[in-house]
Parts: sequence; structure tokens; C-alpha cells
Amino acid sequence: MKNPIKVLIVEDSPVALAILLRMLKTTQDIVVVGTASNGLEGLDLIPKLSPEVICTDFHMPKMNGLEFIKEVMKRFPRPILVISVSVHDDDHNNIFQLIGAGALDVFPKPKGGLGINFDALSLELIQKIKILSGIVTFSKHKTEQKPDHRHHRIPEKPAYVQPVEGKADTSVVVIGASTGGPQAYEAILPKLPADFPVPIFCVQHISEGFISGLVDWLNSHCKIKIALAKLGELPEAGTAYFAPDGAHLKIGRSGRFTFSHEATFMGHRPSVNMTMSSAAEFYKAGAIGILLTGMGIDGADGLLSIYNQGGLTIAQDETSSIVFGMPKKAIEIGAARYVIALENISDMLIKCVDRQRIRL
Repeated sequence: MKNPIKVLIVEDSPVALAILLRMLKTTQDIVVVGTASNGLEGLDLIPKLSPEVICTDFHMPKMNGLEFIKEVMKRFPRPILVISVSVHDDDHNNIFQLIGAGALDVFPKPKGGLGINFDALSLELIQKIKILSGIVTFSKHKTEQKPDHRHHRIPEKPAYVQPVEGKADTSVVVIGASTGGPQAYEAILPKLPADFPVPIFCVQHISEGFISGLVDWLNSHCKIKIALAKLGELPEAGTAYFAPDGAHLKIGRSGRFTFSHEATFMGHRPSVNMTMSSAAEFYKAGAIGILLTGMGIDGADGLLSIYNQGGLTIAQDETSSIVFGMPKKAIEIGAARYVIALENISDMLIKCVDRQRIRL
């Protein structure tokens, strides 16, 4: 039997801590090896307990979550899950500063009276920790690799691939991601010029309540506009639209956004497959599809739909992916025309649309 995943929880709220412990007691695959009420206590415990995953709050006395994560990544790099309030509170932008500092995912801080949501939230928390336990993180100075290459490091000199010669004009770019997606979007979208000549549709698997915070965080880093897609809106060039919580993002016959609340795909709504397939149907060969880091298989069939319509399709390469599941599946089924390192994807996009930018 595989040893349980060792978890350290850094949380100053006794109520939230008690609920988190109760959630994790529902599985034998995870063991909480220690708890701390602030970042300083957490740092002291890491070398003693050797946790495989750390769950941390943001607001804490003595040392907050941001300072704690920076120290962890410098001294004891390992996967970190942020346990925090959602964007309905006033700290949503700060939450994603923690992602920028090295945390890999977010989870809503549990409150008393979870009721019927307890089981669903427990399963979500457990799944996130299981995924993170398979990731190896590195400080800026380390370059080691784990055999399966699921790590948080970009190669110093990744290979570059030239875009398709003679491809039809691009009408839309569709991007999908799961675990590690916020970091991947941060590596791509800020590099795009303000006059990027087509709209971008984005789907990110993230806990409910956090997508608006991700949008605000990215908007503060980008020249293009970052926004949540709105029902009936006509997509505009130079804007990246993120699918909202709880709805599949599609493009209707009129070219405006529509939302679908049909069944989840592999537990996901919004689903990357849904958005990519819809874009392939509407834009045909004018669509570019990009599948980024993430666990699971969502997006592979959608990317194949774009490929089959003659569109350009890209999968993030293994070395630069935090989790290689989604891109790997797309590559296996022949959906990816190119497999490219993360830091080269924005350059390729710009080259693909340069002709259209010149005409504007």
C-alpha cells in the first residue's frame, strides 16, 4: 500500500483548521503531519516533518502567507495550496500574488455550516492535494528533474518552432488549462501587444469564486484587456475572455457568447472541450487552439476539433508543464500540430497574427 501523502496546514483560524482536518480525515490517502498558526511556525516545522504538500492561509499574524511562500520556495521548495477567501472578499488580487510567488493552486477557506457542500468540497480538496503531491517544485537556483518531468521550472533554452507558412488569417485564439494554468497564462498573456488583432477565449479549471480574482490579477499585468465573458457579448480583438464559474463558454451562430449549463465533463464546468469544439465549429480554420498544463484529459478532444477544421493547434511541452496530463493526451491522439515550451507560445502567436496587425 502506498504511503499517505504528508500535509502541513498553516492556518490561524481554529474554525477553518478544524474543518480542514475533518475534510482530510475522510481519506486514508492523506495524513496531516502538523499544523501551524502562522508562517514562522510553519517554517520551523517543515524540516522536522518533511511534508509533501503545504496548505496555507493568506492573512496570518507574524508572517503572512505571501512572506511564508517566498521563504518556502527559497529554502524548502515544495507544492503549496493556498487556502483563502474567494473574490467576494477584498483580497482577491493578493491571493494571486501568492500564485505568482510560487503557490500552485487555490482552495476556498471553509466556513462553519458547510452542510451538503461538505462532501463535495472534501473531494475537491483531496483531489487537489493528490495532484500537487506528484509535482516537484524548485527554487530559482535548482535544475534537478524528476523522471516524469512534472515540475515547476521553465528550461533555460527551450526549442523554438516556426509557425505554419501560408496559414489562413486567424479569427480567434482558444486556450485551456488546469493545474498550473494561472502561472502559464501569466507567462503568455502579458507578452501580447495591446493591438493583438483577434479575441482570445480562455478556460481555466479553478475552485468556484476565484475566477474573477484571476482575471483582475492578469489584467494588472497585461497590455491586452482581460475580462470575464458575458452572455450575448460580441468578442472583440485585443481582449482575452475567461469562462465564468459554472458554465460552459460557447460561441453562438451570431458570433456572440452563449453559456451552457449541460453536464460537466470529467467534473469540469466550464470545460475546455466545450469551448474549443464550439470555436472550431464557428471559426473553422481561423481558430488557433492551445492546451496548457493540467491534470486529466479535458481539452484534448476540443483541440482535435480545431485540428480537424484546419486550425493551428499547440500543446505545451512536457518540460515546461507543471502537470503534463492534458497536453500529453492531446499529443497522444494527434491533436497537437506543435509541441512548444511555454515561454515560446506568445512569440508564436504574435508571428501568426503579424500580417493582420500590419493591416490594422
